[in-house]
Parts: sequence; structure tokens; C-alpha cells
Amino acid sequence: MTAISIIGLGNMARALAGRALAGGHAVEIIGRDQVKAKELAATLGGASVGTPGAAPTGDIVVLAMPYAGAAAVVRQYGNALSGKVIVDITNPVTPDLQGFVVPDNSSGAQELAKAAPGDAPVVKAFNTVFSHILAAGPAEDRPLDIFIAGDDEQAKARLSAFVESLGLRPWDIGELFMARALENVGLLELGLMTHSVKHTNFSLGLTVLD
Repeated sequence: MTAISIIGLGNMARALAGRALAGGHAVEIIGRDQVKAKELAATLGGASVGTPGAAPTGDIVVLAMPYAGAAAVVRQYGNALSGKVIVDITNPVTPDLQGFVVPDNSSGAQELAKAAPGDAPVVKAFNTVFSHILAAGPAEDRPLDIFIAGDDEQAKARLSAFVESLGLRPWDIGELFMARALENVGLLELGLMTHSVKHTNFSLGLTVLD
């Protein structure tokens, strides 16, 4: 069992918390609105509610919030995140979906890593799957792929084990600079949603040919 703290109260927070609880993990929900946090925890059943600003109880801390506020949250917690694996699931895209709000030579995950304590590795994951797809899990015997990027091999191994425990398939794609590639995949999915597929009932994954 792994202890997971999820900072955020949106659809991805709900989906991740639900799958983690089903996988037998301890889940802490943290949000600025304590009433909504308690309501979410109650609907999930089995999740605890953390106090904003207090040290998260989880070994893995998931930033399930818009990118715009994620760095401020990391700075707010500061050394309370020491020794924990920080999972960035954000897509730092511009409102018009024409690009990114981070420097051209960086990524959202790399920018968040600058704000995190040195002993709190940031790992990029879960940003290429829509919340309702994540909540539903694998379909038609096809595994749901979760791509992972990070500089700390131990942190990636811990997150990969967690992903597998949810019935999902982790893929290590390399160091944290590869988060930029994952954020481009997130933008690609938004483009598909807007211009051709016209909905979000799809996922992108890997087919390994023999």
C-alpha cells in the first residue's frame, strides 16, 4: 500500500483518488475549500481530508490542479514536500490552445522542479489521459498507458509500481526534459478533440509489434 496525497478537487483528482482507493492505497484529499474537500472525500469513501498548508501525509503528492497555480502551491509547501515524489499532471497550454505558457526550452514539470525542494523529485505523468478515461480504466482488453518522465530513477520506479497497482501500464520515456514531449501530446489530444474527434472518449497509447 502507498500513501497518496492529491492536491486539487477537480475531475482528475476524483479519478485518481477513486482508482487509488480501489487499488488499496491510502488517499488524502487536499483543497483550499475544506467543505468541497470533505464532500469529495465522502463521495469517494475511505479518503481522508488534509489541511491546506500542512505537510501532506502521502509519500507521493499529486498536483491535480491547473498549471497556473501549481508552482505557487509547491512554494507554499516548501520543505514539507522533502522526501516525497511530486507528480505533475498538468498541461501548461495557452487559453487559445496555440502553444505553452512556459519557456520554449522548458516544460511545466521542469519549471515546477525549480520550485520544489532538492530532495523532492518531480515526475511527469497522467497528463495524456482524460479524467473520465482514467476513472473507467482499461477497455476492451486494451491497457491504458501512462507515460512517465523524470530525472530520479527511484522516484519513477515508485510511481510505476503505483501505476501498475491501478491496473494501468506505465512507460518510462526518459529524463524530465521529456516532459515537454508529453505536454505536446496533451496539446495534440486537445487538437484532436477540437478539430476531428470532437469529443474526449479516446486515449493515446502504445502498441508493441512482435
